[in-house]
Amino acid sequence: MKYWSAHLEFTIFFTCVVIKGRSGSPDASEVANTLHVTSGNVSNEESLPVDSKGYILFCPCMGRFGNQMSQYIGAIAFAKGLDRTLVLPPFIKYRPYSVGSERVPFTDYFDLQLIQSYHKTIPMEQFMEQLAPKIWPPGKRTGYCYGNGGGCPRMKEGNPFGPFWDQFDVNFDSYHNYVLPYETLQDPGNAQRWHNTFPVANHLVLAFSGAPGSFPVAKRNRALQRYFKWSQNITSSVNSFIRAHLDEQPFVGIHLRMGSDWMRACEHLKDSNYGMTNMMESPQCLENGGKLGYDTCYPSQEAILEQTAAAVKKIQAKAIFVASDSDRDYMMDMLQEKCKVKVVTRMPSYEQVDLAILSQSDHFIGNCVSSFTAIVKRDRDVFGKPSSFWNHLVEQQYQ
Repeated sequence: MKYWSAHLEFTIFFTCVVIKGRSGSPDASEVANTLHVTSGNVSNEESLPVDSKGYILFCPCMGRFGNQMSQYIGAIAFAKGLDRTLVLPPFIKYRPYSVGSERVPFTDYFDLQLIQSYHKTIPMEQFMEQLAPKIWPPGKRTGYCYGNGGGCPRMKEGNPFGPFWDQFDVNFDSYHNYVLPYETLQDPGNAQRWHNTFPVANHLVLAFSGAPGSFPVAKRNRALQRYFKWSQNITSSVNSFIRAHLDEQPFVGIHLRMGSDWMRACEHLKDSNYGMTNMMESPQCLENGGKLGYDTCYPSQEAILEQTAAAVKKIQAKAIFVASDSDRDYMMDMLQEKCKVKVVTRMPSYEQVDLAILSQSDHFIGNCVSSFTAIVKRDRDVFGKPSSFWNHLVEQQYQ
């Protein structure tokens, strides 16, 4: 028997570009004359202190939620390396079959207190309302773009760039280009180059067109996933679903990235002319051996059935939870017939809840290339939970 649980809609995201510039924030000494200055964490008080070390803003404009999470991890590592407060932007959400985008506050998805225990942060909504009018006012707003200049597009050009900044009534008055590395947390020399190039006295607020971090997530930063704890609303939804449909623990969680857009992307791995040894988040599995192929990116139905059955047998699972970006009914029927256990999903899917359920499974199987899978894998690695990938080192996983 199959089970469904209704929640919010599945979301689709797109990709983005970067920008150009000169200087523009008020001098730090000028700010100190008007507001109390501190280098400590910001609070929820009506009158917020100003971080004299400066601030970092960015638009998480690259791709869907999985990619945006990768950007967040890179950005907080970068901010900690520079000892600047990270302004937490809203996530960008696209509704299927509609034009435009929406913004979802960070705190709708994640707990603010835990991330602040790692590094000083402030939600963008709070920053723009309480701090920006005095430390980053209209007329003195500079955008920062990676590159040597000359070809950098405007920071508000197109979707999601324009709608993202327009939500906060931000227009840029000048631009700065830079060619500097983002690896500041592990390399103090790089951090010093940023301090020298953009001293806080003249660049109190660094507003980037995209995330100041690498994609995919650098191996050294993956453990930072531990500071992204799901919000209470998401956690409650997860606990309710597990109690209602997965109470016969243990269970196997699987992520099926099977949409037509994904199949077309994986087709590149069939063409030797591309010479691809890595693709998207594939370093998360390739660093332990094996190689990237089409069947790793887009596994066959037979491979999914066999590998899931092996995982069910290994942990004596009583159920399987399926998260997918496409119609999963046919796979659920086949999984139930093959594995002889309850198979459940959530329809319509709400991806943040799906991710949190997968993180709680007793064994997880995901897609080596997918950034959606990567969120679950990073979270499980923090707590020592077992994970595996479709068609990757299968013999070693299920012995």
